[in-house]
Amino acid sequence: MIRTFGGAVVAAALAGTALGAGSAAAQGAGAEAFSDNAIRIGVLNDQSGLYAQYGGQGSVEAARMAVEDMGGKIGSVPIEILSSDHQNKPDIASAIARQWYDRDGVDAIMELTTSSVALAVQGLSKEKKKITITTGAATSDLTGKACTPYGYHWAFDTRALAVGTGGALTRAGGDTWFFLTADYAFGSALEADTSRVVTANGGKVVGSVRHPLSNQDFSSFLLQAQGSKAKVIGLANAGLDTSNAIKQAAEYGIVEGGQKLAALLFTLSEVHGLGLKVAQALTLTEGWYWDANDETRAFGQRYMKRTGRMPNMIQAGTYSAVLSYLKAVKAAGTDETDAVNAKLKALPVDDVFAHGGVVQPNGRMVHDMYLFEVKKPAESKGEWDLYKLISTVPGKEAFASPAESGCPLTAAK
Repeated sequence: MIRTFGGAVVAAALAGTALGAGSAAAQGAGAEAFSDNAIRIGVLNDQSGLYAQYGGQGSVEAARMAVEDMGGKIGSVPIEILSSDHQNKPDIASAIARQWYDRDGVDAIMELTTSSVALAVQGLSKEKKKITITTGAATSDLTGKACTPYGYHWAFDTRALAVGTGGALTRAGGDTWFFLTADYAFGSALEADTSRVVTANGGKVVGSVRHPLSNQDFSSFLLQAQGSKAKVIGLANAGLDTSNAIKQAAEYGIVEGGQKLAALLFTLSEVHGLGLKVAQALTLTEGWYWDANDETRAFGQRYMKRTGRMPNMIQAGTYSAVLSYLKAVKAAGTDETDAVNAKLKALPVDDVFAHGGVVQPNGRMVHDMYLFEVKKPAESKGEWDLYKLISTVPGKEAFASPAESGCPLTAAK
């Protein structure tokens, strides 16, 4: 069922097969244990800008799939998905989140593409005592210095990307780096985390330059990077910004000249949009890939039938985040925040995105990450056959421990 709800699209999924027996409390839960006689989850992300393919409506569809897999309700209480476009603006995102909480009865917000948006909404949610699970924003500050009791970070973060791509390229001989960095919270965090990894592996950062979000012309920035003679040019940006930088780097012959491009946050969606001819041999780190095994392939094909595309790690991560939240609600037998919060931190994450995932006290979900190389056109066997696995980065290596994270809630533990 689709209807307009508070200016957003609401999907109440009423079909599907519930996962697991759950607790006795959840099995018998009546509407009195739930606020507004419903469980409402908001998916708040970029649906029209440079990150629209990165998460966008694809993440909304993934959330609906998770609702279906919980049977569309918990006990007798229906589950609803709301969605809205924050346009990559923290003020707009905060206004939508506030309306969802104050007027529309939303219990939790998911996805939150764009780090500045995620930080703003996570802060508001602390005030409102509501749960957020971020899958689309990258800054490790979300479970670091900006952590909150109710904030979670799921699919990846800047530290994990830095450990995967930055560490691998530096150890392979790319020991001098120059950064092209998006000029907002995400870019700064990604450059800082990668710089630490490069230095720790014996490398050196020789310079960096910042560019505006949604930049079209990278010529001056690329010329500075080319002139630096750095062996690796780290693209500390995402979405169309990364794609445009890679395209324009090809026009300047940067790779042919001996420098390597490191796409520090680049997903399957952007590689597909760029095409293998341009993206081939790029090294990147992701938290999930549809062609990893039979289970991920089955999920990918199911998602493809609904959207016409294969899911990337943000979209698969959103499925996992929504499913994990709903499992926690079911185990708690209520949507009351503290009860659900306790279950979210206690339950393992065991689904198509991650098996044996562990939620740390600071809200960081720890799981393995994967270093990939983009295939050459001759190596690909199909439209979405884009990656070859180089190595697996164990979750404990990829993500900071609670004590290392800088989270004031856990730093002393």
